[in-house]
Amino acid sequence: MRIAVGADHKGFPFKEKIKAMLTAWGHDVFDCGTDSEESVDYPDFGLKVAHAVADHVAEYGVTICWTGNGMNMAANKVNGVRAGMALNVEMAELTRLHNDANVLTLAAKYTPEGQIEDILKVFLDTKFEGGRHMSRIDKMMAEESN
Repeated sequence: MRIAVGADHKGFPFKEKIKAMLTAWGHDVFDCGTDSEESVDYPDFGLKVAHAVADHVAEYGVTICWTGNGMNMAANKVNGVRAGMALNVEMAELTRLHNDANVLTLAAKYTPEGQIEDILKVFLDTKFEGGRHMSRIDKMMAEESN
């Protein structure tokens, strides 16, 4: 599976760990930057990941910034993207199960580093439940055409 990964300067160390994990698991990683801890603007990288997912260059995306909020907001501006933040494993599972998220957002400040691997695995392995959740997704996605 191809996964787009992007971070700002505060998320850069997490991004590098995530890239190594994904590669070790056999995934193709599309690195959307940044390439250091030098200060950058998070929208540049969150939008690049989101466009990679929306344009089917990648099946899923992962964005990381200090609080996760900026990346999540940026990614959700792109039509077809449903970015969800996960600070723990249960949030990762539910954002896929109930919200069919296609981009995972992590907060370098708040996501426990020791849980990154489990959060990532659960996000990638959980399938959308559909059913009663589908009409809710449809309502959100319909707003994009307004």
